Amino acid sequence: MNILIIEDDRTISGLMGRTLTGAGYECGFAYDGEEAEELFDSHPWDLVLLDLMLPKVSGYDLLEYIAPSKTPVIIVSAMGQVNDRIRGLKMGADDYICKPFQVAELLARIEAVIRRTAPSEDVFEYRGVVVNNSSRTVTKDGEEVSLTVKEFDLLSMLINNRNVALSRRQLYEYVWKEEYYGETRTLDNHIKRIRQKLGYEDVIKTVFGIGYRMEVPEA
Repeated sequence: MNILIIEDDRTISGLMGRTLTGAGYECGFAYDGEEAEELFDSHPWDLVLLDLMLPKVSGYDLLEYIAPSKTPVIIVSAMGQVNDRIRGLKMGADDYICKPFQVAELLARIEAVIRRTAPSEDVFEYRGVVVNNSSRTVTKDGEEVSLTVKEFDLLSMLINNRNVALSRRQLYEYVWKEEYYGETRTLDNHIKRIRQKLGYEDVIKTVFGIGYRMEVPEA
């Protein structure tokens, strides 16, 4: 698994590189936007870690440059304002991590993005529930389950990040693509309906003070 780290701060870049190498990933490094474009074009990458504040070419411009390739991108940036996160996600980033970050969180987010962007993840099956991401259909014990667009998107995000605690802010901003102000009723009601429709009351766990986690035994 090859990961391109685009980060102009060599201390942070080195930390990410050591962490990922220790976890078994192969890493490449670019320290400005122009170098990043050249390196991205010269080698196949499975994932890109992208800073936004870069010399020569901005991270947003690079995100636009990378997007047609469908290569997964995680933004890692000190620009942690809501509008920055929303803009990055709307432009095609698969996740957004704010600096400073914990290395354990970085690894967990990378694993989650790789899992949900892998072709093998197109169909999810657990306890009689089958979720097909291509056709956007859900069945339980062979019977079709009707989900709204937002319910399906929320379920898909929980599945693709299964066994990882996701904050309400992460879930809301990723699915609704708008600023999260701390009001939980909309999100909580969607979670409640998904649990009831799928019989997942004990599968989609509430993580106190954080959000939700889908607990599924690893194969």
